[in-house]
Amino acid sequence: MNITRASGFTAFIAASALVLTGCAANEGAAPEETEGAVALEGTLVGAGSSAVGAAQEVWIAEFQTINEGVTVNYDPTGSGAGRETFLGGGSDFAGTDRAFNDEEVAAGGFASCAPDSGIVQLPLYISPIAVIFNLEGIDELNMSAEVIAGIFAEQITNWNDPAIAELNEGVELPDLAITPVHRSDDSGTTENFTDYLAQAAPEVWTYEADGVWPLDSGEAAQGTSGVVDAVTNGTGTIGYADASRAGELGTVAVQIGEEFVPFSPEAAAAVVDASPFVEGRPDFDLSIELDRTPDTAAYPIVLVAYLVGCETYNDAEQAELVKAYFTYMASPEGQATAAEGAGSAPISDALFERVTAAIEVIS
Repeated sequence: MNITRASGFTAFIAASALVLTGCAANEGAAPEETEGAVALEGTLVGAGSSAVGAAQEVWIAEFQTINEGVTVNYDPTGSGAGRETFLGGGSDFAGTDRAFNDEEVAAGGFASCAPDSGIVQLPLYISPIAVIFNLEGIDELNMSAEVIAGIFAEQITNWNDPAIAELNEGVELPDLAITPVHRSDDSGTTENFTDYLAQAAPEVWTYEADGVWPLDSGEAAQGTSGVVDAVTNGTGTIGYADASRAGELGTVAVQIGEEFVPFSPEAAAAVVDASPFVEGRPDFDLSIELDRTPDTAAYPIVLVAYLVGCETYNDAEQAELVKAYFTYMASPEGQATAAEGAGSAPISDALFERVTAAIEVIS
């Protein structure tokens, strides 16, 4: 935690949190307190993406240090559960690895929001999804999209299959059954992973992108931690998880053209920056249509976690807290904290400008 780097932002939040006039990027000396300014107080409740859980831990710790009168609680129940909780009014904001879609937005009914309020969807966490495996003595393997899809569709069932071997010359692959591990819960990580398979290997992966795993076979595990534990404690296992949780497990470099690209925050961010926003959404809904088939050497299995709040809240005091917390997460300080603590990629300057403008509508 680096409080000194955030000094200008800290004073802004603590001394004039209710103004929120774009001082998040102020790197200079702390401004003088405005007469009548009110320090933030209250409790914020969020729920959702387990992939963004590590970032939430460091964000919450820093934000609560800056704002001693605020408590932020975040329950990493999974993206699907987080969206349901926010929709039902059980949380002030949601973390989700896929944005609410057109049908969900049109249906409305977000209980914490004022009647007829829209929702603000901000892409504040960018991270690669690592394909993780457990094979003794092997730290990295090269795979094409078709091979990854074939493994998880259970068409490739042994580690020494020629389809894997021909991409990994010189690697001694064991004669061992492959055990694919997938999420048991409705997961944004699963939806992003299956979206990659559907876009990049449609002839092999014939299922639509979905947060619910489409096959009954394989091993199922709850949440990001469950998948990592199942792969770690198994033999010949392979799964997918936010790259911040890959640890000492083996990981896959993905074929793009003639190259094999290992995961990295920078390679994941390159995919996001090259992808368009979803058409037909308001300016404060920054949902991104990810292009998973890049022409250049970028890492296509990327997760964008959205922090979702109301355009207009039923409770103005909660709106002020959400606005301040979203401002912190989007700030250069907040993004740097997540990058250091969770291995995510900071949002680009252009995306930061769009996000800052969107946060301003929260009331």
